[in-house]
Amino acid sequence: MQMKKIILVLLAASAISARAADAAKTNSPSADTNAPAKNDAATIPDATHKPIFTTNTVTIAGQRVTYIAETGMLPVLKDDGSTRASVFYVAYTRTGTADKSSRPITFCFNGGPGSSSVWLHLGALGPRRVKMNEDGTLPKQPFGLVDNEYSILDNSDLVFIDPVATGFSRAAKDEKADSFFGDEGDLDSVGEFIRLWTTRHDRWLSPKFLCGESYGVFRAAGLADHLSSRYGMYLNGMILVSGVLDFATILNYAGNDVPYPLYLPAYTAAAHFHKKLPPDLQNDLTKALAESRAFAKGEYASALQKGDSLSADEHKKIAAELVRLTGLKPQVIEDNDLRVDEGSFRKQLLHDEGLILGAYDSRITGRDDDPASPYPDFDPSDAAVLGPFSAAVNSYVRSELKFEDDLPYEIIGSVQPWNYGAKNNYASSGQKLASTMNQNPYMKILVLGGRCDLVCPIDTVHYALDHMALDPNYRTNITYAEFDAGHMMYINLPDLKKLHMDVENFLKP
Repeated sequence: MQMKKIILVLLAASAISARAADAAKTNSPSADTNAPAKNDAATIPDATHKPIFTTNTVTIAGQRVTYIAETGMLPVLKDDGSTRASVFYVAYTRTGTADKSSRPITFCFNGGPGSSSVWLHLGALGPRRVKMNEDGTLPKQPFGLVDNEYSILDNSDLVFIDPVATGFSRAAKDEKADSFFGDEGDLDSVGEFIRLWTTRHDRWLSPKFLCGESYGVFRAAGLADHLSSRYGMYLNGMILVSGVLDFATILNYAGNDVPYPLYLPAYTAAAHFHKKLPPDLQNDLTKALAESRAFAKGEYASALQKGDSLSADEHKKIAAELVRLTGLKPQVIEDNDLRVDEGSFRKQLLHDEGLILGAYDSRITGRDDDPASPYPDFDPSDAAVLGPFSAAVNSYVRSELKFEDDLPYEIIGSVQPWNYGAKNNYASSGQKLASTMNQNPYMKILVLGGRCDLVCPIDTVHYALDHMALDPNYRTNITYAEFDAGHMMYINLPDLKKLHMDVENFLKP
């Protein structure tokens, strides 16, 4: 069966094609002052430029928090000390901390590969957030920023990292940018950034956490292993947001039936939101999800394993249950041979109303431009965030953070093709994570996932974690939290409030 995925790589919000304008003129912060350079024939910003410091306050959970924002570029160094690339970052440090060794520091990044950190930065964790409608839908213009009273800056200092070719981060002159575009090169460069930032800011004794979203979860798992083996840097914990650890759980290529049962609970949640389930399930989401997961792990997975040996009676029974749990018409189930991918589901659930569902957030719908097409031609949930976040970050870095540069801030950088380091199999970072946890039994994991995420459903990462070769005694170090919305659950205000509480509890010693 021909399967179509709208996401071949896990962008944290947008699949737009972004181009790095290497020849663009810039006005980078001067190496001599912290003021923007004026009327200079500038070059691509690099790590020789001094960081810019601004002081501000935000009220979090009713408490006024004063912080210093540090915005700048840090080098990725070669063994001889020369610079391979300059990485853009924004770091927030709470003032008044007498003992750095007791203050947590969390390094944050999104995914893609090719995404900047803007989504976690201005959507969830930083002291400012993009102003969205409370349910996460697109607000009317003009777009803007508001104080983030649910930032985690009250509990942890924060460093937001834009990997090479994203944000303002660029490879050094004469360096091949594509050497960073792969699992190994990515871990080397991001790992070197974390080491150097930690060293320059005297934070080696601080509790250290990683927070990654989407492909950033894959990166975080690899970084935990890389940081410990390369630098002896042990982590206290990781926050894994809407991510992937094993690509076999999300890529439903021919011959791989693993994703279909794992996506089923997300279909059930979406159908429940749009009131397409039968009455007994529609009245009780908890029951609906429990039934969906039990069926997915049991009869459904077993039926798919049988392939063409599945009897006609068994096929009929499985099809009827899929109709019940997805809200789809029987013909859709039959046309897809019991294997409905997310593109078909997004297209068909509200087809009669002329609507398509979002991939990142299936609660959000859009008008179907081409009803005759078998798949949606855009993602309404992507369209809801791209404009507001783009306007916000381009304004914020220049106005409030005082970082001036004429290069485009690459929300989504051009980093393809990406070398996942996998040969004749699906890329996976689960065993790296298991090895790290077996060696560092105090490292904790918090898994956050939205029930309406059709890009990285939480059941896919749960499956990957359940299949790691991990000492059973350490499985209690892994906790899960589910949310009502999708991939970027934090754009939904009730979910953002819950996220703050979950992360606050996680960060406590």
